[in-house]
Amino acid sequence: MKKMFPLRVEGHQTPRVIEQIKNDVRKYVKRERKKKLPEGADFWDFNCRVGQAEAIAENKHVEELTKAIDETVASGAEAVYIEILAKPGHRTGGKAKPPSDV
Repeated sequence: MKKMFPLRVEGHQTPRVIEQIKNDVRKYVKRERKKKLPEGADFWDFNCRVGQAEAIAENKHVEELTKAIDETVASGAEAVYIEILAKPGHRTGGKAKPPSDV
């Protein structure tokens, strides 16, 4: 998903528009996570960018998207650019070590 969302929509209150944007983002991430994983992948990871425009969008973790949208709105932007690209992820690290008897 690469999309520019306008914040000022005629006939709609701005707080409702912002909530709709956040809802669209949540639905998209949920839909992408339901897709079948490729062989050898453990989970769906996401490359996310949020900002006032594509050129100045900052990298964010998928869990920080709603907060980043709020920050962009608070900065007085007229629109929010959101980019979310799904990619297969691989877990790093091993099993937890059992407690040692000291």
